[in-house]
Amino acid sequence: MKVCIYGAGAIGGWVGTHLARAGHEVSVVARNATLDALQLHGLRLDEGGTTHSAPVRSSSDPRELGVQDLVIVAVKAPAMADVAKGIGPLIGPETMVMTAMNGVPWWFFEGFGGELAGTKLQAVDPGGSIARAIPGRHIIGCVVHASCSLHSPGYVKHHFGNKLIVGEPSGEKTARVRRLVEALQQAGHEVQLSDQIQKDAWYKLWGNMTMNPISAFTGATTDRMLDDELVRAFVSRVMLEAKEIGARIGIPIEQTPEDRHAVTRKLGAMKTSMLQDVEAGKSVELDALVTVVRELGQLTKVPTPFTDTLLGLARLHARVHGLY
Repeated sequence: MKVCIYGAGAIGGWVGTHLARAGHEVSVVARNATLDALQLHGLRLDEGGTTHSAPVRSSSDPRELGVQDLVIVAVKAPAMADVAKGIGPLIGPETMVMTAMNGVPWWFFEGFGGELAGTKLQAVDPGGSIARAIPGRHIIGCVVHASCSLHSPGYVKHHFGNKLIVGEPSGEKTARVRRLVEALQQAGHEVQLSDQIQKDAWYKLWGNMTMNPISAFTGATTDRMLDDELVRAFVSRVMLEAKEIGARIGIPIEQTPEDRHAVTRKLGAMKTSMLQDVEAGKSVELDALVTVVRELGQLTKVPTPFTDTLLGLARLHARVHGLY
């Protein structure tokens, strides 16, 4: 396949290196130091102490790369508006656009949601500019269960996890998504074909919509947050609000918050991605993780006082520090 990575950060670089090493024609849209590094070294991946490299074509101008079979968008949600402005030249009639992002995506109600099907979520796509740039028929959803970071621009360190959950927004097991699953598996990933990718995205969100923002304004690792009984109780109340919202949109969660806390505890003293962004002075993706849950509460008539408090505190902290 002709594959373009739009956003050569940790996850994009990890997947892109695997696909390039499996023989696919991989290109990358990048700028500044990342573009310089890719043109000098290609993509590099430190996995299990061994560094793999893969030559890739790279450019800051998508027009130079042309129409692709697959575009992988692996950016933080605040960057999506800029991606939407540039992605057009990469998309042809048959192009798949796989979004490997945290939180609730702008296409969440594409072919899903019962009475809410087709609803445009203003928190993640105000004005609908992203949906206009990337029509829903091109979308393939992807939920990533892996931890990666950047050694330096274009040089990824893989920590743990190798699972990608992939699916059509409609839940159909189409020929194209089956081909994509096969290609990702052959590239070395553990891949699950989802029955409903929105459910997988929501379940992942249910765990990180609290840990991420609380860590961002406290500086705490996940173990310290859960060790504080008052913070843990607050987290559980936020999760119960989200659980009720999920039940009303067709995504029931059988677990209790305490069940999920036990899963998080197994990760040890983890520094969340949002805390890492704060420490690096990068914009935080509050809207895709928390603001959108508040919007969904309004759409489903579920009161969200604890979610509102979490959002207010995290948003204020981010604004004070110029990160939102």
